[in-house]
Amino acid sequence: MAKAGKRYSLVIYTRMMDRWWPVIFFIGLALFALAWPFYSDLYARLTEPWRWMTLAGLGAIVVFISLIMLVMRKSAYVQPFSDHLRLATPFLRMNISYRRIRRTATASMSALFPPKSLRGLKRDIIEPLASMTAVIVELNAMPMSASVLRFFLSPFFFKDRTPHLVLLVQNWMAFSTELESMRVGGTQPSAQHQTNQSILSRLPRK
Repeated sequence: MAKAGKRYSLVIYTRMMDRWWPVIFFIGLALFALAWPFYSDLYARLTEPWRWMTLAGLGAIVVFISLIMLVMRKSAYVQPFSDHLRLATPFLRMNISYRRIRRTATASMSALFPPKSLRGLKRDIIEPLASMTAVIVELNAMPMSASVLRFFLSPFFFKDRTPHLVLLVQNWMAFSTELESMRVGGTQPSAQHQTNQSILSRLPRK
């Protein structure tokens, strides 16, 4: 059985949940508010009960979804194992064999995703995280279809179309150290001398 390392919560996922769950929660409360006039009016409550029931039911569903998002806000993580790296979210779980990993590097989120180049929601999400350091894992190939990954993961997991993942965790040094320790311990072949064009070759030098 593969030796398991520590779980590191994915900050981007947490940030997105923190952004959305309050909005969805207040939408649910607004639906309850819309249902109240139909419920408080005795005539409407008796003759057309479907009005307040529908609005209240939708409100309850929306509030429930927002609370699930609150509970799940830190449920996405990466975890090094002795023979693979696991990336897990509530809707996606994949194991990345160390044989797929060419190399790793670090870069600030502001270098990868300059806030000034973004607009709207994307900029709001990345601005508080701009000073944080991400670990970029360059791969020989994605472990599953890139379109599937982009459907389930935030755009901030990908700098460009090359096979890689941008992993933002709170303690990037501990994660990077443990990941490399597991890879070396698993006697995975080194790819430090590969010179193929990649995202890492275009990262700003520290």
